[in-house]
Amino acid sequence: MRNIIVGTAGHIDHGKTALVKALTGIDTDRLEEEKRRGISIDLGFAHLEMGPQLRLGFVDVPGHERFVKNMLAGVGGIDLVLLVIGADESIKPQTREHFDICRLLGIRRGIVVVTKTDLVDADILGLVRLEAEEFVRGSFLEAAPVVGVSSVTGQGLEELRRLLAAQATTIAVRDDSLPFRLPIDRSFSMRGFGTVVTGTLISGSIACEDEVEVQPKGRTLRVRGLHVHGAPVERAFAGQRTAVNLSGVEPGELGRGLALVRPGSFTATAEVDCVFDLLPAAAPLKHHAPVHFHAWTAETQAQARLLGQEAQLQPGGRGFVRFLLREPVLLLPGDRFIVRKFSPVFTIGGGRVLEIAPPRRLRRAETARRLDTLANGSPAQRLAVLVREAPHGVSVAAVAARSGVLPQAIESCAPETLVVMREPQPWLIDRDRLGALIERLSKALAEFHRQNPLLAGIPKGEFRSREMPDAPPFLFDALLKHTTAIVAEGELVRLRAHNVHLREEEESALSLIEAAFRQAGLAVPSTGEVLTRCGVDPERARSLLQILLRDKRLVRVSEDLVFHQEAIAQLRGLLASRRGERFTVSQFKDWTGVSRKYAIPLLEFLDRQRVTRREGDSRVVL
Repeated sequence: MRNIIVGTAGHIDHGKTALVKALTGIDTDRLEEEKRRGISIDLGFAHLEMGPQLRLGFVDVPGHERFVKNMLAGVGGIDLVLLVIGADESIKPQTREHFDICRLLGIRRGIVVVTKTDLVDADILGLVRLEAEEFVRGSFLEAAPVVGVSSVTGQGLEELRRLLAAQATTIAVRDDSLPFRLPIDRSFSMRGFGTVVTGTLISGSIACEDEVEVQPKGRTLRVRGLHVHGAPVERAFAGQRTAVNLSGVEPGELGRGLALVRPGSFTATAEVDCVFDLLPAAAPLKHHAPVHFHAWTAETQAQARLLGQEAQLQPGGRGFVRFLLREPVLLLPGDRFIVRKFSPVFTIGGGRVLEIAPPRRLRRAETARRLDTLANGSPAQRLAVLVREAPHGVSVAAVAARSGVLPQAIESCAPETLVVMREPQPWLIDRDRLGALIERLSKALAEFHRQNPLLAGIPKGEFRSREMPDAPPFLFDALLKHTTAIVAEGELVRLRAHNVHLREEEESALSLIEAAFRQAGLAVPSTGEVLTRCGVDPERARSLLQILLRDKRLVRVSEDLVFHQEAIAQLRGLLASRRGERFTVSQFKDWTGVSRKYAIPLLEFLDRQRVTRREGDSRVVL
């Protein structure tokens, strides 16, 4: 079924609520004060079934200037607007402000509805229609139908219904496959249910028993039940007015301005870069100007930071602006917003979010070029900007959280300038940065080899911590798959071209060290003693020992004990003939002829090698 959200816009007392009631049979004025005063104060909701394949959800907004902020909380999620103009008063101040808001929010479909036709004669009605057509000329409603109706007599209502159905077929439905987002516009308690929040589901879908996260609070809750237009459902989809019954939370803990998302999918932000349009009737916008910032159902105070070269943005102008929000708001690139003057409060402009995590310390010219790409570039170009700024690349999940784009769509649009790594997690890195990083690592290894010519390589963990301290640990191994210049051998890394070349005295010392351990059998001397007698300086002697250990000619059993591999092999052979036999330390000493000094470290080594297994005070040969 196609779900389309229709919103009203217009001046107070021009018949918006009466029109919705006449169309749907539902009175959207739910508050006692609204009924007493005869005006809409807060948002009202209704729905109209237009056949098996079309449902219209109505958001009725207040028209009084004091309640424009309430109007803004509802108009952000609409697909089609009914611009309501009273035939008895024609164009009024809130008609203009509401219409400016609709244009700034990027609404592309609508109908101009002249109401209260029963109160004026044909000449006046014709004049109002002409004024309405003049008013919307040059806007998205220039070619929109203009229909006169009377909510009292019913005149024009059937024509309006036909126009609504026709307009609805031209509107692209919201995407169920995108990440779930539901800005909250109401929170209340229902007897027998508990806490319920409502909102327009702007993307994705949600099902009963799903977990949701409240942003910006970060709290995770469970969905107990769902209603769409008053009827219980198992799953709600994008484009539907949705009521969500939540467990484990009180109504007062939630409210307008918060949003429900999938846990861990998005994070609210207090700083956004935007492309901003200042209305022609507004005063110039100055750098550091305080404003009221409205996006979806959220409202907060903000400070405007002009990112261009000008000291102020002129009326009717467009520019890049950074808004520093007093309170964090869940926003994504592409989201529309409205800005109102701080005092006196009225609408001065609006725009589109480009970036929710802007980098710091960029020059204004560089910032402008960057934002121009984010505003006008292709998806691949925008992705390249975000990835290029990350020194070690960025996970696809992080880009998805920052952009609102699905991970699979991110990978599919990655340009050739990016390298996509998929193991152990999807990761993107700029190809030039990857090349520069590999070159830097190669130079660092070359310097290590120059200073340590007798060492086969450097421990991988040490090298990674020294050269890539801020990168995730897995990235180093992933980088090695993209170069043949660097190789990993066990826990060591080296340049492929590096080979250990021993001088004559080093070859002699190497043979002396190995011979000392081979001749000692299991009663080995201390390592320091052997290295002191080998005939080279201590540093080179330690390097020669590492070569023997690397080549597995020597085996390190403990921190202080090193054995020749032949002695260890003979010991394994001795134990192999006793498989399944239980023995004590004393028996082991008798079999091998070693003292306790050697027996305990050797047995612990054999336990680690799964040759033996300790069971109490004895061991078993495996």
